[in-house]
Order: sequence, then structure tokens, then C-alpha cells
Amino acid sequence: MLFENAHIRTVEDFPTKGIKFFDITTMLNDADAYRQVADEMLAIARKVNPEVVVALESRGFFFGPIIAYQLGIPFVPVRKKGKLPADTYQETYNLEYGTATVEIHQDAMPKGKRVLLVDDVLATGGSMNAAVNLVNHFDPAEISLLFLMELTALQGRKRLEKYNIFNLIQL
Repeated sequence: MLFENAHIRTVEDFPTKGIKFFDITTMLNDADAYRQVADEMLAIARKVNPEVVVALESRGFFFGPIIAYQLGIPFVPVRKKGKLPADTYQETYNLEYGTATVEIHQDAMPKGKRVLLVDDVLATGGSMNAAVNLVNHFDPAEISLLFLMELTALQGRKRLEKYNIFNLIQL
């Protein structure tokens, strides 16, 4: 793997005091690193063989559409509350610094598909768990989870242990 942790900037006390934020814009600004990450995530996705890619707003959108496009399959966004125009399912979850609600369109995908959920980071697992709960409205045949990075100290994997979890790096 050519991609290295050095491509991720650590920002202390963002968005609030006591939070350590892992900024991937430094990786996105390096075309070779971004291409490597996209290629590695795509290789994992090919092995999973999904029928639909779902990604979480906002940083999951840096990877999910690329994967869906390359695989020639549909892309479904999970967005923050109030951003989708049609009828939605909603799920509220806890953040390290508050709560948030995410949504998916009620007609986002057919039932019974193999779904790959994509996001940039697995931290506590709250946002991904919310996305999984939204996808479960569609009775998926299988759910797999793909992250750029996993923050192992926060133990988000425990919350999602019944799913196949993949990541490129662990911090």
C-alpha cells in the first residue's frame, strides 16, 4: 500500500475541545495518494461484490460514488436530516459531542440486495450503526462495511461486529 498515515492531518480540539479530528483533505489534495486509496477501496469492494453502494454524508461521498461508478452499480446517499427531498427513513444517533440524525430515501433501493456501506472513519460506530439501521429497512441480503481508517481505541467495531468490516488503516 502506497498510502500512508502521513497523508492524514491530526487536528486537536476540532470540532469541539477534547476531540481529535483526523483530516483527510491532505490526502485528497495529493492526487497519487487519493488514487491509491480509491484503488485499494475498489479492490476490497470487488471482493465483496455488492449490488448497491451506500455512503454517509459527507466524507463517505469522497469514496462511495467512485466505487459505485467503477463497479457499474447504483449509489445511494445517506444524508443529514433535511437534505433529501422525498419521503425518508430517519435514524438518530449519539456523537462524541452531541446527537445527529441521518436519512435515506424510502425508495432508495430494492429489497434483498448485497449492500456495501462506505465511510471515511470507524470511530465509535454511531453513524455507521445508524446507516446500517436505515439500510435494514430494505431487507438486504448482506451488509458489508468499508472504511478508509479505523480508530481502534474507540472500539466502534464491537458495535458492528455482525457485519464484514474492512479498512485500509488502523490508528
